[in-house]
Amino acid sequence: MPSDFVDIRSLRVKPMVPAYDGPHPGPAGKRPQWLTAPAAVGDNYRSLKKLVTDLKLHTVCESAACPNLGDCWNRGTATFMILGNVCTRRCGFCAVQKGAPGPADYDEPRRVAQAVQAMGLRYAVITSVNRDDRKDGGAELFALTIQAIREQAPGCRVEVLVPDFQGSHAAMDIVLQARPDVLNHNIETVPRLYRQARIGSRYERSLDMLLYAKTAGGDIPTKSGMMLGLGETDEEVIQVMTDLHAHRVDICTIGQYLRPSRDHLPISKYYSPVEFARFKQVGDELGFGHVEAGPLVRSSYHADEAGEKTAAR
Repeated sequence: MPSDFVDIRSLRVKPMVPAYDGPHPGPAGKRPQWLTAPAAVGDNYRSLKKLVTDLKLHTVCESAACPNLGDCWNRGTATFMILGNVCTRRCGFCAVQKGAPGPADYDEPRRVAQAVQAMGLRYAVITSVNRDDRKDGGAELFALTIQAIREQAPGCRVEVLVPDFQGSHAAMDIVLQARPDVLNHNIETVPRLYRQARIGSRYERSLDMLLYAKTAGGDIPTKSGMMLGLGETDEEVIQVMTDLHAHRVDICTIGQYLRPSRDHLPISKYYSPVEFARFKQVGDELGFGHVEAGPLVRSSYHADEAGEKTAAR
């Protein structure tokens, strides 16, 4: 083991549940039962679908083929995706459309806020595609959307899931000055897999942006997440968690990668719920404010609960 890796044994993790001793399906086998999510049906789902369509908005729930769409939409929650639905990067895991995006829609923040108000949300999550075609990476639209929600739905807390803005601290400042309740930027995977999974991104740059957000944002909690199943080792996962904590990240999310199509990176492994529970134990031992780990966990899944728990610390 390389000397800069953290040995899980040194963290004194005590299993909360018995070791998983049943069959462990490989990626070529049938998807395990713990990855079954509620279907996207129901009155709340249909109402939200109509609202999003009528207001000409995008949600990451649909664009990224999130497995929790049915669950979240039936609970009346959604993650809005601003700046269009075409991304300038070609990450190997992501279902969002790639290519040359259109111009920014400066009426979009108002419509997002209108949807938040109509849904009666107490907690809204705003994310975006990568917009490397813009000097500020889209930071201005994030700030305008936060401001619009504050005006139209003043009781609603706002979490933003931002890109790396190509390492621009000035762009991050634009978002932080709008005072989101949580600042999220996903690390996504281990550094060894960045060339395949996060084309155009750099591990060290993402860590730098998270630390800068925490330093410049003061009391704004920071958050980051990763997905498992791309070929990483347990030691690498723990090292990423250690790096995130060292860069003062408050909330850590860990979930299972699910291949959107045959054109995307293959799944190397399905992790069991017990394995996710152990990673959560590692995170708790490291000292994160909140750790959410499970097969269907995504960075925005139950984000309101994580945000409230961290704010209460």
